[in-house]
Amino acid sequence: MAVCFSSPVKPTTYFTIRTQPKPKNPIFRCQCSVTTITTTEPQPIYTSVRSFAPATVANLGPGFDFLGCAVDGIGDYVSLRLDPAVHPGEISITDIDGPSKLSKNPLWNCAGIAAIAAMKMLGVRSVGLSLSLEKGLPLGSGLGSSAASAAAACVAVNEMFGGKLKADELVLAGLESEAKVSGYHADNIAPAIMGGFVLIRSYDPLELMRLEFPINKELFFVLVSPEFEAPTKKMRAALPAEVGMPHHVWNCSQAGALVASVLQGDLVGLGKALSSDKIVEPKRAPLIPGMEAVKKAAIEAGAFGCTISGAGPTAVAIVEDEERGRMIGEKMAEAFWREGNLKAAVAVKRLDRVGARLISSIPR
Repeated sequence: MAVCFSSPVKPTTYFTIRTQPKPKNPIFRCQCSVTTITTTEPQPIYTSVRSFAPATVANLGPGFDFLGCAVDGIGDYVSLRLDPAVHPGEISITDIDGPSKLSKNPLWNCAGIAAIAAMKMLGVRSVGLSLSLEKGLPLGSGLGSSAASAAAACVAVNEMFGGKLKADELVLAGLESEAKVSGYHADNIAPAIMGGFVLIRSYDPLELMRLEFPINKELFFVLVSPEFEAPTKKMRAALPAEVGMPHHVWNCSQAGALVASVLQGDLVGLGKALSSDKIVEPKRAPLIPGMEAVKKAAIEAGAFGCTISGAGPTAVAIVEDEERGRMIGEKMAEAFWREGNLKAAVAVKRLDRVGARLISSIPR
């Protein structure tokens, strides 16, 4: 199915970004909505492109809705091509390699929604596009599955037309998708696009801070995913309507410690802060069979810290050594089976420092 949107009356740019002086951890500010921001319609420079966007770990314990990071080696792929059979200005989803329940209607598909938003921001009206989605992430896993699809799609559209949109503009395009499937939060889509650790300082206007984990330090995520689906909307419904002042102060201090530990490359401090959420995790963990035992098993086996990845059900632990991470992962999987009667897959992955990217293209 194809979706068409009308041509803009008068393109206007609202985007501003502070680049001078360049801070060590730059702040990306965007005051534009998802409207056309280019002054002239760009022409495609490729006939087809293929992009990849990584999995993400959102919240990181006390950073609910404002902290997230990208995980290397697993994610979603999008292939995009010029298609004369598709009406100009429209996009069609032709193929999905993944769960059968995913819709090919671009208005109801994460990749489609983000691709449409990026096309609208670029002002694309003279060519039609076909999109194919390859899911490398399971749905409802707590690893940013919807964000990976959205990130790969909007990056593919952007690269097709010369890469004119900046990172935070792409995040806005991806947020159009996130808002429709799980809520208006950028702690998955921002790191999926930008890579590394990202702090969302503000949503109105959107302000993103890239937190640079030291390049000379290693960081591995032990990801243990049980055969259990935890829809984001359901897990958000479990959150408390009010938070007491003591827990508010505690979580703020732990989030500050987490940010400081990321910047210093302090894995001990990072793990301790990541494990210390007193607001969200205590409400969500009981909804995931065996989660409390899994966290205990991870820390007893030597992990620096452990928490729920995003809305769950994946448990994420922090380690500095891949081999040790695999051993810890097995202990965590055993706990899922013993205490939750759930089989679980184990993966040990590095921090992704790049984010969504073009991986192949065919020039026009």
